[in-house]
Formats: sequence, structure tokens, C-alpha cells
Amino acid sequence: MRTRAQWALAGLLAGLGGLATSYLTATWLGLRGNPVTDVAQLVIRLTPGSVAERLIRIVGRHDKPLLVTGVLIVVLLLFAAFGLLSRRWAGAGIAGFVVLGVIGLIANQTQYGAPATGILPSLVGVLTWLAVLAMLTAHLRPQPFREAASPDPGRRFLLLASGVGVGSAVVGLLGWKVGGHRRAVDAAREALDLPGVTNPGPPPGVDVGVDGIASWQTSANRFYRIDTSLVPPAIKPDDWSVRIHGMVDHEITLTYDELVRRPRSEIWMTLNCVSNPVGGPLISNAWWSGTHLKDLLEEAGVQPGADAVKQTSDDGWTCGTPLSAMLDGRGAMLAYAMNGEPLPIEHGFPVRTIVPGLYGYVSACKWVRDIEVTTFDSFTAYWTERGWSAEGPVKLASRIDVPGNGHHVPSGRVRVGGLAWQQNTGISAVQVQLDGGGWQPATLARKNIADSWIQWVATVDAAPGRHLLSVRAVNDDGQVQTAVRADPVPNGASGWHTISFTAD
Repeated sequence: MRTRAQWALAGLLAGLGGLATSYLTATWLGLRGNPVTDVAQLVIRLTPGSVAERLIRIVGRHDKPLLVTGVLIVVLLLFAAFGLLSRRWAGAGIAGFVVLGVIGLIANQTQYGAPATGILPSLVGVLTWLAVLAMLTAHLRPQPFREAASPDPGRRFLLLASGVGVGSAVVGLLGWKVGGHRRAVDAAREALDLPGVTNPGPPPGVDVGVDGIASWQTSANRFYRIDTSLVPPAIKPDDWSVRIHGMVDHEITLTYDELVRRPRSEIWMTLNCVSNPVGGPLISNAWWSGTHLKDLLEEAGVQPGADAVKQTSDDGWTCGTPLSAMLDGRGAMLAYAMNGEPLPIEHGFPVRTIVPGLYGYVSACKWVRDIEVTTFDSFTAYWTERGWSAEGPVKLASRIDVPGNGHHVPSGRVRVGGLAWQQNTGISAVQVQLDGGGWQPATLARKNIADSWIQWVATVDAAPGRHLLSVRAVNDDGQVQTAVRADPVPNGASGWHTISFTAD
């Protein structure tokens, strides 16, 4: 009987071979994901909202790469374990691979709009696993006559294993080459010409000029990303359309070309995630270009009794948006450009929804495909099924960026600054408090852009030692930001952002 390491290697190589052929099959068929990402996507769908929120808070934008890596590590360990099990009983390894294949099938076919062809990568992978495992383990089981004719059976196994490893790498590279759909969509995006779309740059006066405060305009590559899609849908503009239906007088279906030919609107708008903790980073500001949803809905003719809009993404994610927020003229739009460029794929290309004044989980539908005018009591959206509120108006909030929490600064007059926001309302004042003393006013940058965050700056007198600094905002309606602390679940965090720093 060969060593345990050889049996484990046989299982691992069989598994890698199956992953390579399943990946090639998925890319050949133009599918969005592959068995590994499908399983990771299933984990996302089954994870309770409170758990997901805590994980996002811990790992931030690295959540999806870490999840895929974790799934891959577990799968590789199982491959090796199946090889070891085959040492005692061949059927154990076979059963293990078959079970993994079934999990892959379930993960794929329970996705929104999964095509029937989505079962093929898992089937091909299982067949590869079984064939390669049988071939490799055949050389590990005692066979006296062949052993006698071969003075070095270990070398023969090593050569065969090496061939399987190289073959798997070649098949994987071929899958990458065949999987040019994403690259084709990237090329189509780069080739787009959107006449009239502008990038004006930050308006005068919005930057207080203090290093360390987040830039007023967020570049696309630094814009926060929170969504449930491990493999962002890659959709060519020619293949995209959106359907507006439900409680309307007549349905509307728009192609990409039809949408961009309609009257265009452009706005500055800050977008933030409901799972953002007090003082957190899940917020960004950009210049958006698109078509007003109000015009489209009025053209469709909204019927009495409707109070919600159910939006569905190309990957099946859903959100429920208050109908009033799309009809009250606040600037809700189907956006196709961000900072003067076509949307990045990760941020919803070719078209996404933005609605000022609402958290993204109830409004910001990336890769939007379906808009149904309906009622809140007739459906539950993705995050409301997981314990979040049906409606998510943005709460009045502020953040300290300078100095950083735990930083050391020279004692005396200390410059402090940060951001404040409440989209669709606006900020009228920001106040800071040092060591629990009185509140003092901060100086605001330009403050007449209600849908964007605003920078603020102040100077405090800090004697040598450790200090606590708090901030609160006042909105244009005169409401003062609450000190009451609340977790993000179910409708957004609240409380004053407080940091500590040391004056030397």
C-alpha cells in the first residue's frame, strides 16, 4: 500500500483536474460563474443578514475574495481527504466527489435565472474527478504482476501525477482564454460614446483643503462596493434592456440605446450602505448621469394604490423602493455613467438605479433589469427577508477623518475635520466637542448640494495628553444628530462619532 501522501495527492490532483474542466466548460458556455463561485454565492444567499453585516464590518471590501478563497481551500482539503478515503474503500472517494458535484448543481440551479446549461460544468467536473481518481489510484493499489515487471512503480505514479497536474494547468489556462466574455464587455464599455455626458470635477468651494479628509469626489476605483454578486454580471449594452411593469397603465421596455437617447440628467450624489457603522467607510460621492425615473414612471402611468417599486438585478438580487421617492422629483434615475465615464462593471454597468436620500439596500439596484410598480405588502426583497427594514431613509450622520483614531498630534491648536451628510435634506451646521465640554461650531465647505456629503473643519485647543473628540451634525430642517447609539440592523447606525487622540 502506498503512502498516505500519495493517496492524498491522487485525490487533490483529481479534484484540480475536475475544477479545470468545469471552469473551461463554464467559460465555453459563457456562464457567469463556475462551481466554486456558485457555491460561494450559495453561502452568501444562505447567510443571515446579521451575520453578513458583522462580516462586512470586519473585512470590508475583501469579503468576496476571502469567501471564494475559503471555499476553494475547503474544497482542496476535501479533495485530499477523498483520496485518503479511497485508500481504504474506493467507493468512499467516489461518493465524496459525487456529493460535491450535487452541491455544485444545487448552487447553480438555485440562482436567479440560471440556464439549464448551468448544470454542465458540475457534470463535467464530476466525470473528470472520477476518471482521474480511478486512473491515479489504480497505480497505488497492489498489483503483484505489474509490480514485478516494473522496478520503480513510485516513479511511474509520479510521472502520471505530474502529467495530470500539467494537464489541469493547461485546461485552466484554456478556460481563461475562452472566457473572453468579460473582456468583450470591457471592450464594449471602452468603445462607448455617450454624447453630452460630462465630468465637471468638484464644484468650487467643496474642499476645505485639509489633508486626510476624504476627497469630495470619489474615483470609481475607490468607490465602496457592497453587493451579493461574487461574479459581477458582464452585460454588453446591446444585450441589455429594462422592463417597467406591474401597477401601470401600460408596460415600457427600454433598450440601452433608447435609454441614452432620452433626456439626460446629471447630479452629484452620495451613496452609502445601511451596514456602515458610525464613522465607517462604506460611503462615497460621485457625479451621476442618467434618465429620471419620474419621467419613465409617469409615462407608464402609475395606478392608484401602488406604494412600492420592486427592482430586480440581472443576478436576481431585489430591493423594494418607496414609490414616492421616485416620483417626488428628488433626482432618482437610471444611471449609465459615473464621473463622466460609463459605469464600471462592478458598479452596475450598463445601467443601475440611484435614489437620493435612501440607503443602497432599498434603492441602488446594480445591473437593473426589471422595475415592477407594486405594493410593499405584496413582496419581500433580498435584505428585508434577512431582517432589515422595508424602507431605509438615510439617517443624519457625521464623521471625523482628521485626526485619525489613536493618532498623535502636536499639542496646542489642533486642526480637526471630516464629513457630514443626509442626502435629500442637506446639512446646515456641524459641531465638535472636546473631552465632553461645550459644543463649538465647525466651518462648513460649500453647503448647497443637498444630495452630497459636506466637508467640515474646526480648531480645538488640546493640552498635552489623551483627548476624546466627538462630532454631530444639524440638517437643513433644524434636526440635531442624535447621540443614541444604534447598530446598523435594521435601518442604519446612529450616534455621534467619537475618536481619541493624543496631544504631545
